Amino acid sequence: MNFTRWSARLPGTQRRAAARTEHAVSPDRRGDSVPAARAEQLTDNSPCVPAVDELPARGVLDHVPALVALVHGPDHHIAYVNDAYTTAFGVRPPGAPAREALPELAELGLLPLLDQVLRSGKPRTLKSRKALDGRTYTFTCTPVAENGDRDGGVLLFATDVTDHAEAAERLRASERRQRETAVTLQRSLLPQELEQPDDLRIAATYQPGGTEAAVGGDWYDVITLGGGRTALVIGDVMGRGVRAAAVMGQLRTAVRAYARLDLPPHEVLQLLDGLATEIDPNQIATCVYAVHDPNEGRLVYASAGHLPILVRDEQGSVLRTEEPTGPPLGTGGWVHASASVPLGPGSTAVLYTDGLVERRDEDLDEGIAALERALAGATGTPQVICDRLVRSAGVTADHDDDVAVLVLQHPARTGPDSELFRNAALELLGGIEAAPRARAFASGVLTSWRFPADLHDLGVLATSELVANSLQHGTPPMRLRLRRTDRRLIIEVTDGDDHLPRRRRAEPGDESGRGIAIVATIASGWGSRRTPGGGKAVWCEFVLPKG
Repeated sequence: MNFTRWSARLPGTQRRAAARTEHAVSPDRRGDSVPAARAEQLTDNSPCVPAVDELPARGVLDHVPALVALVHGPDHHIAYVNDAYTTAFGVRPPGAPAREALPELAELGLLPLLDQVLRSGKPRTLKSRKALDGRTYTFTCTPVAENGDRDGGVLLFATDVTDHAEAAERLRASERRQRETAVTLQRSLLPQELEQPDDLRIAATYQPGGTEAAVGGDWYDVITLGGGRTALVIGDVMGRGVRAAAVMGQLRTAVRAYARLDLPPHEVLQLLDGLATEIDPNQIATCVYAVHDPNEGRLVYASAGHLPILVRDEQGSVLRTEEPTGPPLGTGGWVHASASVPLGPGSTAVLYTDGLVERRDEDLDEGIAALERALAGATGTPQVICDRLVRSAGVTADHDDDVAVLVLQHPARTGPDSELFRNAALELLGGIEAAPRARAFASGVLTSWRFPADLHDLGVLATSELVANSLQHGTPPMRLRLRRTDRRLIIEVTDGDDHLPRRRRAEPGDESGRGIAIVATIASGWGSRRTPGGGKAVWCEFVLPKG
C-alpha cells in the first residue's frame, strides 16, 4: 500500500506515523501490506517495537514458564527442551529418543499420543495429568510439519495446572462428603427392617445414584395396620441432595402417623398433600399408598402422580394399574380417589420409582413395558424377584438416578401350612338373640382350631363384647368374622353405622361403656375403621403362643 497517496489528508501526527511505517517496511517482504503484529504508538518520538515474527523463537521459549519440548521423527528424538522443562524433570540429552530420555512422558502415556499427532498432523490435548515431579500439567501436542510427514516433529507444551487440579479435587471431596451425608441420611430415614405381615411376604431394595448423581428422595415403607391389613407406600421427592432426603423423611413419618388412623388410601394422600405444601411449597413428590386386606383378596390404592403398580397373577399374566392417578403431592387443590386391583393367593405386586424404568434415550412406557416382561418371567421369593428386576433394568453402581423397589407376594398356601390360615364368618341377624348365637359360633370355631383353653375363653369374651357393642350402637347389616394366621387370632365385627367407638373410662354407676375397655385390656391390640360404602369395622387380635 502506498501511504503517500492519502497521507496528505491525515492530521499531522498520523501523517508522520504513516510515513514512518511505510519506510520501515522491509523491501524484500512480499506485497505492500503492513505487518499486522507491528505495534507502534502514534507519537512523534516513540521507538519502533519489533514484530512477533522478528523475535527469536528460542529466546521466547527459553523464558516462558510453561514446559516446552520439541521432538522429531518417528522415534521422537529430542530436539529441544526449555529451561522450565529442565527445572521440572532434569537435563534431557538432545538427540536421544523420547522413550529412553523422557520417562515422564512414558509414565503419563503420552508416547502413543505423539505418534497419533505425528501421523494425523492434528494437535491433541491431554488434560490434568499428574507427572513424576508431583505437579499436574495439561499437555498440548502440536505437529510442526503438515500432511503427516514422518520426518516432522511435535511440539509439546505443558501448562502447570496444579492449583486448579487441587481446587477441583477439594471441590470433588466436598461433593463426596455432601453425597455421603445425603446417602447416610437417606438410608437412616428408610426402614431398617421391613415389617413382615402374616399374610404377605415382602422385600425391598434401595440403590442411590452413582457418584456423579446427587442422592434423591426415594422412599418406601410397610405398615401393619392390625386386623390382618397391611399398608404399603412408595414415593419419590423431586430434587436431589440433603434437602430432598429431609423432605422424604418428614413425609415418611407423616405417612406412618396417618396410616394409624386406618383411613382409605385417597384420604391419606389428601392429608399428605396438605402437609407437603406446608413443608416446602416449591417441593413436590409422587406417592402410591396401598392397603392389602387378606379377607377381600384385593389391593386398594391411590396414586399421587406416581408410576402404575404392576401385579402378576398366579398364571403369570401381568396387570398394569392405570387409574386413578392425581397430581403429585404439594400441588394442592386436588381430590384424590381410590381404586383396587385383585391380589389373591399366588399373586405378586411391584411398586417402584422412576429410576428403575426411566431412561434418557427411550420413552417411559417402553421402560414400564420392559419391567412387565421381566416380572412375567421372574419367580422365587420377593427378594429374588426384587434383585432380578433391578438387574434386568440395567441398574448398576454408577446409575444416574435413585432406585427404590418394593415387592410383595400373597403366597398360595397348601398342605399343613394352609391349616394355619383359616377364616370363619357369621351374619348377625335378629335382635339381642344374635349375641348368644355369636358366642356359640365363636366357641365352636375356636375349639375346632384347637386353641388352648385360656385363649379360647378370651376369644369368646372378646367376641361377646364386640357383638354387644355393635348391637347397641350399630345398625344392620352386621357380621362377625374370625380369622387365624400362623401368628395371631383376629376377631372383627362390622355393621352399617359409621360412628367409630372409643375407649373411655366408665364410672362405677354406669351401666354401659365398659365393652371396648374390656377388649382393650384382654387383647394384644384393637382398633376400628370406616368401611367402603359406609359403616365400620371394630377388631381385636390375640398373639398366638409359640410352640
